[in-house]
Amino acid sequence: MAISKDQVINALKFVHDPDLHKDVISLGMIEDIEIDGNKVNFKLVLTTPACPMKEKMKNDCIKAIQGRVDPYAEVNVELSSRTTSRQMNDGSMLKGVKNIIAIVSGKGGVGKSTVAANLAVSLSKLGAKVGLLDADIYGPSVPLMFDLVDARPAAREENGKTILEPIEKYGIKLLSIGFFVDPNKALVWRGPMASNYFTQMLTGGDWGELDYLVIDMPPGTGDIHLTLVQTVPVTGAAIVTTPQEVALADARKAYNMFTTDSVKVPVLGLVENMAWFTPAELPDNKYYIFGKEGGKRFAEEINVPLLGQIPLVQSICESGDSGSPIAMLDDLSPVSKAFRQLAESVAQQIAIRNANFEPTQVVEIKE
Repeated sequence: MAISKDQVINALKFVHDPDLHKDVISLGMIEDIEIDGNKVNFKLVLTTPACPMKEKMKNDCIKAIQGRVDPYAEVNVELSSRTTSRQMNDGSMLKGVKNIIAIVSGKGGVGKSTVAANLAVSLSKLGAKVGLLDADIYGPSVPLMFDLVDARPAAREENGKTILEPIEKYGIKLLSIGFFVDPNKALVWRGPMASNYFTQMLTGGDWGELDYLVIDMPPGTGDIHLTLVQTVPVTGAAIVTTPQEVALADARKAYNMFTTDSVKVPVLGLVENMAWFTPAELPDNKYYIFGKEGGKRFAEEINVPLLGQIPLVQSICESGDSGSPIAMLDDLSPVSKAFRQLAESVAQQIAIRNANFEPTQVVEIKE
């Protein structure tokens, strides 16, 4: 007896997205069903190319059809993705950017820029269209970390406005204040000037179509952070900290800023950087030189996901200094694996956020 399309659809109603807790049919994730005898072909459209559950969901679809329709069915599932977005945007700026991720820290020195760069690279390697904006106005790192110290973006005039063309490297669109200033000179700027430069890069960049725009924010909580949330709809913030108490105290300030009633930007989770030290000659050893699992405990305390724990290894520093983020290495490296898992967790939390929360919109802060 030939398999019918209705039988396939009814069987797939028993397959649930483990994050969104709904079946793949009601979520509209099944497309292009084709049946030829006992051969069943269809497309499974995921909410992000970085979905960590893609293989499980694919296998669940195959098992559902073989278990509920025909045990001898030959099921071919083509994986695809359509990154979700819930931005309330009038289309006047960043109209092609689906999600904006702010990478923040309460203090400097916790490796925020390293996390932002490797997160962007890892998301790109997983198939996403990614941009990275280096908004760390006083300490831009992107030019060095991507071997672009002497690079200068092209610019054009359009309707009386200067449009910047991001530089592409490793599949990522990049803009940084470091592309426009002398790296040997200190930037002595008051808040309004810094905010103006940031806004120019953010809204004046020709970002095109992006699944994720990762923004490496300055440390602390200040003018640039307020300018960001008042200019564009931010999907969510990821907070970077180390396990030590002094860093966690400042991470709490960052968390409080984004969750305050006047801002209310979702916190996607916490990244515990420098979670332990692993020497190259002893790759299986862990030394908790900044304390053990402080970030994990803090994430549990404030009830946000622990997005990832990144070890402290010399190769992370060396790769950043040489202009090739360590996430560019093969995925067999423990550190590359850690950043890949971080990227999957961030994409996962964004998909959950977009499915369950109100659309992102520009924040109006009343003085």
